[in-house]
Amino acid sequence: MPALDDVTRGRILFGGDYNPEQWPEETWAEDMRLMKDAGVNSVTVGVFSWARIEPRPGVRDFGWLDRLADLAHAHGIGVVLATPTAAPPPWMGARHPETLPRDESGQTVWWGSRQQFCPSSPTYRAYAAAITEDLAARYAGHPALTMWHINNEYCTHCWCDETARHFRRWLAARYGTVEALNEAWGTAFWSQRYDTWDEVIPPRRAQYLRNPAHLLDFRRFTSDALLECYTAERDIVARHTPHVPVTTNFMPLWSGQDAWAWAAREDVVSVDVYPDPKDPLGGQYNALVGDMTRSQAGGGPWMVMEQAAGTVNWRDVNHPKPEGLNRLLSLQAVAHGADGVCYFQWRQSRQGAEKFHSGMVPHAGEHGRTFREVKRIGAELAVLGPRVAGTRVAAEVAVLHDWHTWWATQQEGRLSREVEYPELLRAWHRALWEEGLTAAFAHPEHDLGGYRMVVVPQLYLLSDAAVDNLVAYVAGGGTLVSGFLTGVADEDDRIRPGGMDERLRALFGIGVLHEWWPLDRGETVACDGFAGTLWSEELEVADAEVVSAYRGGELAGLPAVLRRGRAWYVSTLPEPAGLRGLLGRAAAGAGVRPVLEGLPAGVEAVRRGGLLFVLNHGRAPVGVAVPGAYRDVLSGAAVAGSLALERYGVAVLREEAP
Repeated sequence: MPALDDVTRGRILFGGDYNPEQWPEETWAEDMRLMKDAGVNSVTVGVFSWARIEPRPGVRDFGWLDRLADLAHAHGIGVVLATPTAAPPPWMGARHPETLPRDESGQTVWWGSRQQFCPSSPTYRAYAAAITEDLAARYAGHPALTMWHINNEYCTHCWCDETARHFRRWLAARYGTVEALNEAWGTAFWSQRYDTWDEVIPPRRAQYLRNPAHLLDFRRFTSDALLECYTAERDIVARHTPHVPVTTNFMPLWSGQDAWAWAAREDVVSVDVYPDPKDPLGGQYNALVGDMTRSQAGGGPWMVMEQAAGTVNWRDVNHPKPEGLNRLLSLQAVAHGADGVCYFQWRQSRQGAEKFHSGMVPHAGEHGRTFREVKRIGAELAVLGPRVAGTRVAAEVAVLHDWHTWWATQQEGRLSREVEYPELLRAWHRALWEEGLTAAFAHPEHDLGGYRMVVVPQLYLLSDAAVDNLVAYVAGGGTLVSGFLTGVADEDDRIRPGGMDERLRALFGIGVLHEWWPLDRGETVACDGFAGTLWSEELEVADAEVVSAYRGGELAGLPAVLRRGRAWYVSTLPEPAGLRGLLGRAAAGAGVRPVLEGLPAGVEAVRRGGLLFVLNHGRAPVGVAVPGAYRDVLSGAAVAGSLALERYGVAVLREEAP
């Protein structure tokens, strides 16, 4: 099976989306000169080129793409060739309106943007397969081809009649009978019982709250329907080029895809990541995305398919990256295991909806600050590639994450709309990150035996297999720290007796879970050692140590944090310093130590490939204590005892023999 190593060969891929069809061909030669100047070795081509390749049904125009691929190869630049199926041409919607998606109210989503396709449409799938077949046949032997990129940021949802038929087939395969579906969905509630499959529709706009199990299965189905589209195209290109790896780019913390299932179908796991330059925790978000994507890649190298060289165009206010931040985030991705650092896009567009989205070559051209920094990054990645490409990042802590529990927590009738699953992931990962503990992510049914400590920000929905896995992990000597509202529901979103799975209550030493007490926005509850936010729970202890108790409100004197042996339960969300302290204490007890002790605030340390990456996410210079003698492989400077980092500064240290 091909892999990213087959493409990188001891280097880090550097480049980005290249859209030459937006520019006159005389610009292409200039692009090649600038790419060589910047150290670009990879470009992604054809992502949104369907209308150019197939200007009308059945017609093919490959001439321009032939010339571009030849030109890239002549300059030593590899081509990641995309199937253009994320943006069907206007002729498809005009001639085949059944390919257009419909929203929850039955309204047609028209062409004029992108992603305007119904994943269940046989007509769309047939056209997508045909263009993919012809692309693969034509370029299978081209020497510039290094990787296939299928579609782009799969995110389409549809509620049309064709989707309804597909959904019924999916449900029949899952449940077998309508009676089993009724049992799983609890349709005795509100007279929702189905008598035949034909009565089942997607969860369209309804009079009041919709069945949460119905919504959950539709999220599962939609992820699977999109995955069918991906695998159909993947299988075509793999048949023509079994030696060429295949990817599609994830969006980070995107709820629409079960990325654990998707990653298993990819040769290369890639992601698009856009931290807000104004976010003081943008570096932590970038680290989280890197840790999650690396974990989806099985702990091996992964790829940043898209990031921004400067500003984006889709926030309310779009700030540019200050000098140094682009370099910092790029090298941080490498520290977290990336073997590819790429951008959207190469040359900033002059027209269209993304003309204010930055490019590696901005409107200011090659003399602008953005391109100058891009050149520096390219040169430094060329130095790092032979040292780190193909190496892994060791992590002794795992954060458990599951898309199915995320989907279940988004139901319309829930206890608190202030509790957002991705924000809990960020909060717990932040505590580990600030404590200097390198983390991985894992599915709750994965083998957890390689981790000293496992943390659960929240897993509201857990299968029996997952619950047994957690119990076995602790029995095997692992340390488990769980957040609130975990183990509440089974796979069908059916509340477990007692409000929490009895195996977990026994694991944590909880006797009775009397009530959930969500907190209002901005409200806190005093606990021993910290303030709790978002949530609290009325718990009765069976046989556990009370690590922290509530000291105010209705729950005064009741346990906030419990520990039974190596199993911890945290019934609120401690404010950041409190959560960091708790996880640091649990980690120390599990034998997990920070990469570097005593790091200043905003400084991160990660080890990869025998190198120590030290990254300053702060806006001011800082000094860092570094025991031992090192040499910075980027600057060549000797480092002994202490390290001075400029704002957004990065040092990559190789230990020197004493």
